[in-house]
Amino acid sequence: MNETQSALPILSREVASPSEAKDDFFIWLERVAEEGQVVIVDRGEGRENVAMIPESELTSLLETVYLLREPANASRLFNALAESKAGKIRPQTIEELQKEIE
Repeated sequence: MNETQSALPILSREVASPSEAKDDFFIWLERVAEEGQVVIVDRGEGRENVAMIPESELTSLLETVYLLREPANASRLFNALAESKAGKIRPQTIEELQKEIE
């Protein structure tokens, strides 16, 4: 097993062989679930690796992909983010937002 940095600097990951993953399966489950560790199981040359990530991370990634796959929606989200960073939009609570759409 070795630790590597992914292309995304916010994610660290550990790489394990299938044997290591099998032998230490419950240890890996705890690391993934409790520490948010990403574990890559390296299945060898020519075979796709698999990853263990927390379910909450997977859900977040899938939601992000869903929101950004439509170009118009992605544009609206990025524009809103830019406006927020520029201080043009003040933070609001969920309750305040709900009142605006009612």
